[in-house]
Parts: sequence; C-alpha cells; structure tokens
Amino acid sequence: MTDPTDRLEKLSERGQGLAEKYGNMLVDGFHTLALFAIGATIVWSAAYAFLHMAAKGHASIEDILLLFIFLELGAMVGIYFKTNHMPVRFLIYVAITALTRMLIGSVNLAHEGEAADFHDLDLHLLAITGSILLLAVAALVLRYASYKYPSKRPAVSDT
Repeated sequence: MTDPTDRLEKLSERGQGLAEKYGNMLVDGFHTLALFAIGATIVWSAAYAFLHMAAKGHASIEDILLLFIFLELGAMVGIYFKTNHMPVRFLIYVAITALTRMLIGSVNLAHEGEAADFHDLDLHLLAITGSILLLAVAALVLRYASYKYPSKRPAVSDT
C-alpha cells in the first residue's frame, strides 16, 4: 500500500506540470497575439503617415525620418518574434532617429521665425545633440560588448 504523502506529492507534481504546460501555452499565445497587434499598429501608423504625405504632395525630411522609425520598429518586432529577445540597439537607433527628427523640427521652427527665445532654443538644441551623442556612445558600447563578450545564444544580424 502506498503512503498518502507520496500520493499527494505525485498529485501535486502532476498539477504543477499541467499548470506550467497550460500557463506556458497561454503566455506564448498572448505573446504572439501582442506581437501581431504591435506589428499591425506599426503598419497602420506607417500607412496613415504615408497617405498624409501623399495628400500634402511632398515629404519633408521629418516625414522620411518618421518612415525610418516605423521601419526600425517593424524590424524590432520581426526580430523579437523570431528570437524572443529584444534588440536593445534597435531601440537606441529609434531614439536617435526620433531625436534627429526633433532636432530638424526645432531648426525648421527657428528658421521660420517661430522660436520665441533664441537662448532657450540654443539650450534645446544642445540638449538634443548631447542626447544623440550619449545614445551613439551607448550603441558603440553595446556593439563592443557584444563583440568582445558574445552570448551563448545565436546573435541577431545587424541589418
């Protein structure tokens, strides 16, 4: 005759195994659904921005940089979908592109005479360019670290 404690332990292990199996299945399902929703939102936003540019009849450099941001976000989703790892460098590239877009917008406003105070504008431009420099150094450090200390998993190509 088996001990009731052993029977309870086996039942508990079986329950934990089932919970882990179904829990992982639910997490994977949510993960896939969320990635498709994010990807669809990126495509929808990029299409809307493109149609807005087409309606204007021209695209500014800010508009083109916005399309590059959508491209990088789409690449991030694709890489994350395939590898389940977030490419941090891509987030840095998106941030650099967004800051560059902001910098160009600020310079355009100043050029058109819409800047209220040129001293504030100088500090604003300095802050943006300093942030871009800091992000570029961070990308360089990440590249160097991934080259010098590669991880055990297969690396994602730098496209």
